[in-house]
Amino acid sequence: MHPVQLILKKRNGEKHTPAEIRFLIQELTAGRLENYQLAAWLMAVWFRGMDYEETDVLTQAMIESGDQVDLSSIDGVKVDKHSTGGVGDGTTLVIAPIVAAAGGRVAKMSGRGLGHTGGTLDKLESIPGMRVDLTQQQFLDQVRQIGLAIISQTGKLVPADGQMYALRDVTGTVDSIPLIAASVMSKKIACGADAIVLDVKFGHGAFMKSLDDARKLAETMVAIGRLRDRQVRAALTSMEEPLGNQIGNALEVDEALRILRGERKGTALETVAYELSSHLLCMSHPGLSLETARVQVQQLVDSGQALDKLGQLLEAQGGDRRICEEPERLPQAQQKIGFNSPSDGFVGSIAAETIGTAAMWLGAGRRTKSDSIDPAVGIVLHVEKGRPVKKGERMATLHVNDQTHLAAAEKLLSHAFLIQAEKPEAQPLIREMIGV
Repeated sequence: MHPVQLILKKRNGEKHTPAEIRFLIQELTAGRLENYQLAAWLMAVWFRGMDYEETDVLTQAMIESGDQVDLSSIDGVKVDKHSTGGVGDGTTLVIAPIVAAAGGRVAKMSGRGLGHTGGTLDKLESIPGMRVDLTQQQFLDQVRQIGLAIISQTGKLVPADGQMYALRDVTGTVDSIPLIAASVMSKKIACGADAIVLDVKFGHGAFMKSLDDARKLAETMVAIGRLRDRQVRAALTSMEEPLGNQIGNALEVDEALRILRGERKGTALETVAYELSSHLLCMSHPGLSLETARVQVQQLVDSGQALDKLGQLLEAQGGDRRICEEPERLPQAQQKIGFNSPSDGFVGSIAAETIGTAAMWLGAGRRTKSDSIDPAVGIVLHVEKGRPVKKGERMATLHVNDQTHLAAAEKLLSHAFLIQAEKPEAQPLIREMIGV
């Protein structure tokens, strides 16, 4: 076989054999596949797609390209959660301690943010002293001891995905359903979890812009997981507006803390985090009904057990546990600059990707993988979709340290809020659950 033959085959809309897909991944991981050949193949897949069988074989080949984590020495059902990316999405910081406080075993390897989407590791590293680079043995021991660990993915875990994603990001092939499905599920399965909840975003701030595409992606990932005897459920969650009101690394930790402290009742972030936590509780406790799980989630927060579990996580990984009671110990920006409504009316929409990009320009995110981030900066929203506003009312506050790109961020904000005469119709945040 030769890579050019396979590029031409997929370009012409033909189906790959399992041997051809395995050959491509083996050539990639051995360093024999040129970047320009991989880029051409990725673009052919973006245009022509892959069926379930091809996507499944690609996933398995990527899993086998590196190490796999064996969690069998840990008692109980090992659970994991993954979001396909969004803005103000600090759900992991809420979900993981809730599920662990309920007796679940949360063994999670997370990633970093890029562009307008945030990363769990960046948020955790905004906590003074927090380490995410545990060894595999430390990772396993910590899950046994406190039921929870969140660490960075090692370079030896699914190395083919790292090489492919680096090219996908710069060749316009990120938003391909089979490529996303194989990327996500190869990592989740290689990490060894028994039960996985997927938060599949759609809308302005998501890779999948339409609900139909998000549904196809969710169905593909659920099918891949179940072929490997994993419990998998997927939520289709709107990312038209930012999920949280605080966008930026330390700011998102602060919001998660306030939810676990019971101070942010009824917010969008709380609603989604509680619901996904409830599904993970059902998956880790056979026979538990969803209604009972929802009650347990609320009790774990109200009793302070979930917040205490987060504190245990921070303490175990070197972080300053005192932030659980004193969030002001998190990094703080030097300046806070208001952004006000230009007119009277209702907030018709808040463009998630635009808000996320504005926060990135302030230093909260990366434009390239090599960029450093400022953990303190970002944007705090003071309004939600449907809220009435008056001209001159503050709608957001920019948390700023470096004003180099402040004007660019403010210009983006001026296009992010739609103010209209009529109150918009409310839509549910979670539109569907796949695999329940």
